[in-house]
Amino acid sequence: MPQLPRTTGLGFKPEHFRDIMAEPGVIGFFEIHAENYMGDGGAPHAMLAALRADHALSIHGVGLSIGGAGKLNADHLTRLRKLIDRYQPESFSEHLAWSSHGAAWLNDLLPLPYTQQTLTTICAHIDQVQDRLGCRMLLENPATYVTFTQSTWSETDFLTEITRRTGCGLLLDINNVFVSATNHRFDARAYLAAFPLAAVGEIHLAGHDTEELPSGPLLIDSHGAPVADPVWALYAEVLGQIGPVPTLIEWDTDVPGYPVLLAEAAHAQALLQSVKPGQSHAA
Repeated sequence: MPQLPRTTGLGFKPEHFRDIMAEPGVIGFFEIHAENYMGDGGAPHAMLAALRADHALSIHGVGLSIGGAGKLNADHLTRLRKLIDRYQPESFSEHLAWSSHGAAWLNDLLPLPYTQQTLTTICAHIDQVQDRLGCRMLLENPATYVTFTQSTWSETDFLTEITRRTGCGLLLDINNVFVSATNHRFDARAYLAAFPLAAVGEIHLAGHDTEELPSGPLLIDSHGAPVADPVWALYAEVLGQIGPVPTLIEWDTDVPGYPVLLAEAAHAQALLQSVKPGQSHAA
């Protein structure tokens, strides 16, 4: 699988299709949610085919339930392989989460205890996905609101071990890091210092909502607001360590007009361009 360009991308929204086609090449790549394109035809595929002709493409899955205790859904994997064969994306990614149990599918990405048993299950699932799809996948770190007393691994060590066992890459969502750090009262910079940055193949940036509770702020990974200043600061620091990385602006709820998204992308692009192409301190 070819690699995404080391530039800024946006999540594709059909309401922006005409604006995108009017200025092809302004954005380096677009990302889609795989599950929105698992039908055989219609307007979604017509737009996606036109988009793909001029842009690099990242496919982001939300329904594989990589962390689920049961088997992966074979039909879902088959449809996913068909989609990847059809569009030949530069990247495929999924989440460190679970979203199904047996025949029940939940409209959420749910957290996991970081235990040896969970690690074994996830690694087996990733091996199956990479073998079935014929490509290396990226695994995204979650935004979390609860932790598990039975966890025996830190999240960063857990992700490091997954990459060691499976050879998968990582999608570093910096907003997720900031959300989890705020919610669980840990240091986001210490988390990133322990993160296996050498395995990062893509970065996500997004906005969040804040609720003030008696115990302090609770952040919600809403994907419905501009990227917050502390997230931009963490992003710049990560780039200073690992150099330019393909970076996506996520905005999935209360989607604004295309110029607003272009402005967010331009901010990320300016930070990307401030880093020399060969700059890396990851070692």
